[in-house]
Amino acid sequence: MAQTAARLTSVARRLTAERGLNGFTVEEVCDEVDISRRTFFNYFPTKDDAVLGVDPGEEMGKFSEEFLARGSRGWEIVIDDLVDLVIAHFESTGHDHKPHAEFHAALDREPRLLLRFLGATREREKQAVALVASREGVAADDPRAVAVVGVLSTLLKHAGEHYLARPGTDDISTFLRAQLAAFRVVMAAPSSSRKATL
Repeated sequence: MAQTAARLTSVARRLTAERGLNGFTVEEVCDEVDISRRTFFNYFPTKDDAVLGVDPGEEMGKFSEEFLARGSRGWEIVIDDLVDLVIAHFESTGHDHKPHAEFHAALDREPRLLLRFLGATREREKQAVALVASREGVAADDPRAVAVVGVLSTLLKHAGEHYLARPGTDDISTFLRAQLAAFRVVMAAPSSSRKATL
């Protein structure tokens, strides 16, 4: 099933990048993947959803279970656990640059999809803050939970941009870990020297 969903998404993204969302039909996607229209709707409710890909709620559920199962081991470990799980997810989908490039090409062609993607991203960030707060036994708006998710989001944004700009140079996991290490070096600097560099 996951393979069929991935193929549907790949075709939908390619056609969106080439023609825009109104330039092709669900039937065309189905013909390329060799499934029926009815089967398409078992995977995605709309063409838009096919372009955006796997249901983020489903992904978040699995991510949440794994994160909570690790248990609270102090705030300094939270970001490591989050990065580990993001990398595990990325590696489970393979290191193929093509799906990421297809996705960005589709978003460039259809800005309304970008708005929907950004909305979904904000919702996932809220869920992640609540998840971190729950595991660490603090209020849902605890500034530490908000900060950890904010740092993770920034690291992921930079890692994604690097990965898209330099396909084949190194994988996103290596870059993400390097960015986290760099962040830790900056945060370990005495506050007086941080102020001096501002």
